[in-house]
Amino acid sequence: MIVKTRFAPSPTGNLHIGGARTALFNYLFAKKNKGIFVLRIEDTDIERSKEIYVEDILNGLKWLGIEWDEGPYFQKERMEIYRDYAYRLLSNGYAYRCYCTPEEVEEKRRVALKEGKKPSYDRTCRDRKDHPEGRPYAIRFKAPLSGEVIFDDMIRGRITFSCDELDDLVILRSDNTPTYNFTVVVDDASMGITHIIRGDDHINNTPRQILIYRALDLEIPQFAHVPLIHGKDRTRLSKRHGATSLLEYRDEGFMPEALMNYLARLGWAYGDQEVFSKEELIDKFDLSHVGKSPSIFDMDKLLWLNGHYIKTLPEDVVAERLKPFLAMKGITIDDEVERKVPLVLKPLKERAKTLKEMADMALFFFQDDFPYDIKAKDKFLTPGNLGILDSFLKGFEALTSLNETEQKRLIERIMGEFNKKAVDVIQPIRVALSGKDISPGIFEVITILGRDAVIKRIKRAIDEIRA
Repeated sequence: MIVKTRFAPSPTGNLHIGGARTALFNYLFAKKNKGIFVLRIEDTDIERSKEIYVEDILNGLKWLGIEWDEGPYFQKERMEIYRDYAYRLLSNGYAYRCYCTPEEVEEKRRVALKEGKKPSYDRTCRDRKDHPEGRPYAIRFKAPLSGEVIFDDMIRGRITFSCDELDDLVILRSDNTPTYNFTVVVDDASMGITHIIRGDDHINNTPRQILIYRALDLEIPQFAHVPLIHGKDRTRLSKRHGATSLLEYRDEGFMPEALMNYLARLGWAYGDQEVFSKEELIDKFDLSHVGKSPSIFDMDKLLWLNGHYIKTLPEDVVAERLKPFLAMKGITIDDEVERKVPLVLKPLKERAKTLKEMADMALFFFQDDFPYDIKAKDKFLTPGNLGILDSFLKGFEALTSLNETEQKRLIERIMGEFNKKAVDVIQPIRVALSGKDISPGIFEVITILGRDAVIKRIKRAIDEIRA
């Protein structure tokens, strides 16, 4: 048997963290078993499905590094297939025409609730023999009135549902559009899906789908229901816990390698190992190591992991990814910026947790007219430090080389001249060069900026004090 999995999102919203993890688990399981991963867009909800969400899903998966082998298939292009299968069930006695209007069905549910009963359809049309000509009807699946549906979930073990808990669900609406539980069976069967890995919020759909498989005499796939992701407050992950779209993480400066690694570890474990390459994930992924409890989304852990990848990925890769964030800050990516970016990475990659944060830290390297941090300016760009900056400027202009040894000698000479500690000499220079009282090492900053930029910035600071 060739293993075949699928990810089947609805384009009624952006691809979020939970959906991305579902896609990843399906992808890893298929690749681990030398199988096929299918992408299917479930867009039968015509009113709510939007092309912008389709693009978000496709771009999000591509950015994360999840490549599909088949698809994307679109359900809206398969409507005739669903109708054929619905009428096949009707002709074989597994479904029936329901002439109740939506208003009548809603009233039946309201009455049932009032009487303390389950708010399901009361099967008014189940045994109806007449077929009023010209009157619109839906097609409902004829669920068994007794018995059980039992299936072995690859994560949760054996699960049993009583048939008297299941209603006669609509499989084809009166406007000829199919419903989710029906289309998913037709699609998964016709596409040869062998394993369905999805969130455990779909468990209640599974017995209905199994009954449809049986009625159509189709092979039933294996099911694996993954616990949902929760926030730190133990509630289902939502907008209040952070970004709602996967691509928001890209835009905030997260690395796709870090997010893939983190999503894989949300509910799955391999011993105590935390850091995995994509190749390692494919090699080690196994549904038997997926937990049965909800996973907790921890932004601090994701930031730690992202920082790890910023430190360890090849510098040319990180440099290339940093440039768009500099551009968003108004930096024109010219030859001088291209030269500086690899140099800037070295002191900043140990500090930054995201590319966006790194761009903020790096900004002063590319702008001579940066604003001074008010507190840093008030503390260090003072008349009392004017002599230190003047002395540094004269000494720096006289340097024949910018190597670190020459720079250190200059600082030490100024320390002796003014009887100051190193920090008292360096901090005014640091604020003059970066606008902040925290930056990479002062000698690294000077080397990266170069002679002209250092002189220009020291003169600016001196003018600022004198003004």
